[in-house]
Amino acid sequence: MTTEPSNGELGRLIGSLQDALNARFGELNQRLDKMVGQDVYTIQNTHVEQRLAQLQADIQRCASEVDRLEDDFEAYQRDEAKRREAERQARLYQLIVPVAICIISSVIAIWAVVAK
Repeated sequence: MTTEPSNGELGRLIGSLQDALNARFGELNQRLDKMVGQDVYTIQNTHVEQRLAQLQADIQRCASEVDRLEDDFEAYQRDEAKRREAERQARLYQLIVPVAICIISSVIAIWAVVAK
């Protein structure tokens, strides 16, 4: 008996090997179909970089806007404090002047009576 495979067996083995090889190539093609092409990747990467640059510019603009608003608010607070101080002084003077005139008038009246 010979241990050599017959031509029919060799044909079947080659056929099954071809089927297995075709199945593996089919799997490989399916995997490659899921991959992104270099041109698509480059376009997407460029878009992401542009979007990041735009977002960074927006963040910088918002930060400068916040700084400006904080400065404006501090200026408003200073102006409001000055206004309140001026109003407080005006009310104080509105109270002191009539009282002082009343006291001076009373002193003059008393002096006039005493001087006679």
